[in-house]
Amino acid sequence: MHTVEEIVGRMSSQGLRVTDQRKTLAKLFADSPGYLSPKDVYEYMCKKYSGLSFDTVYRNLRVMEELGVLEQVVFEEGVKFKLHCREHEHHHHLICLQCGLTYPITYCPMEQTVVPDEFRVVKHKFEVFGYCKTCVQEDAAAQG
Repeated sequence: MHTVEEIVGRMSSQGLRVTDQRKTLAKLFADSPGYLSPKDVYEYMCKKYSGLSFDTVYRNLRVMEELGVLEQVVFEEGVKFKLHCREHEHHHHLICLQCGLTYPITYCPMEQTVVPDEFRVVKHKFEVFGYCKTCVQEDAAAQG
């Protein structure tokens, strides 16, 4: 888990001005083990900063993503953010749709992908969605 100090340090080292609002964002993500929607973040921030606009919150999420502080994942219900992985090796993710638990995939499918000569890959993401063992067991128990 990342600490608030590590997140703030990363923002500062990347040239981002570290405001109280950004420190609050850092604390929110440091304390949140899973994914947060922009709406979740906005509602949290509005409790501390009245008059804050959704656009401002979303813009900060995007900036933090561009700096490599946050990762964005597209779920069926929309975009969500979480702290960037501590893993320094290139990897992908298995993501539980119920609890958000994330497992690294160390194999990269791009290694087996034939890219046409007329196409230049600049980046890629690969995420597999499903249910972790705990959520499957809880669902089975609830079904009876």
